[in-house]
Amino acid sequence: MLGRLFAEPDIRRHLLSDEGEDVVDVVRKHWVCYAKAAMIAVVGVGSLILSAFVSMQAAWFPIIVGLLLILYSAFAVLSVSNDCFVITNMRVFRISGVLAKRLATMPLARILDITLDKPLLGRVLGYGHFVFESAAQAQGLREITYVARPDERDLAIERVIARAGLRGPRL
Repeated sequence: MLGRLFAEPDIRRHLLSDEGEDVVDVVRKHWVCYAKAAMIAVVGVGSLILSAFVSMQAAWFPIIVGLLLILYSAFAVLSVSNDCFVITNMRVFRISGVLAKRLATMPLARILDITLDKPLLGRVLGYGHFVFESAAQAQGLREITYVARPDERDLAIERVIARAGLRGPRL
């Protein structure tokens, strides 16, 4: 039960199989998203090591701080690994959340514009950020950050939109 609670999202549950929906690409976060959690875990382990060099009366404080930092880091890793963006032949959707799950969906026909932002560090490490503009004012699927191989993913989305006959080929 506990494993299912924290497991990665089951994408197949959200597909419209009876309507012919097929997955084109499943986009997970770039590895750089784990760097912050790793640094926090290192500080937590350092705090635990520090507790060995402190008097017994004061050792409880670095132990508690270290354990809290390691727990926070584990939750951050789960949060990143449970965040995925799915491109299908009919729509794009994002599943996120560890304890509470969130599903945001946008049909391909509603995508008006896709902006791909690749900061300098992203260009070096191979990630980028997508911003979707849609026909709806308020949407649950606007920014997808830290996408690995962003140029390939952008082309995949554009191909799916073109194949669906929603837009002409990109010039």
